Amino acid sequence: MLLNMIKGDLVFSNNSTASQLSVDKQLAITLFRFGHNGNTVSVEAIAQWAGVGCGTIVNSTHRVMIVFLALHDSAIHWPLEEEKEVAKGWVESALCTEWQGGFCMVDGTLVPLFEKLGYHSEAYFDRKSNYSLNVQVTLSLLVYYPCV
Repeated sequence: MLLNMIKGDLVFSNNSTASQLSVDKQLAITLFRFGHNGNTVSVEAIAQWAGVGCGTIVNSTHRVMIVFLALHDSAIHWPLEEEKEVAKGWVESALCTEWQGGFCMVDGTLVPLFEKLGYHSEAYFDRKSNYSLNVQVTLSLLVYYPCV
């Protein structure tokens, strides 16, 4: 679905004799990069994994982010009523029937920074002794009944 959202964007075309990687490969590189931390997130390690140069890793990530930032208002929205009902059905079948009225969850994840920030760095030092940003999605449960 992500690929279909971005594959026709002009950021993936150029007037050069050197062609870009295909959009699916650029998206894969970006998602791989965002899905890892530590030594595996270095540009060099990802370049070896993908079999491309370091500049291609940086450029691919920039292009994908440019497209998704432009799509923010159309790609990120509250679920439609039918989507809520599908989610409620999954919650009931996968978790417990008492939570059947719920369609949303809460999750948070740490996104590691590659280096210590110059200003207010202590604010970004996390419980795992890394410098990171905390991304948290909070969506409310309509009705909560604890499973017993």
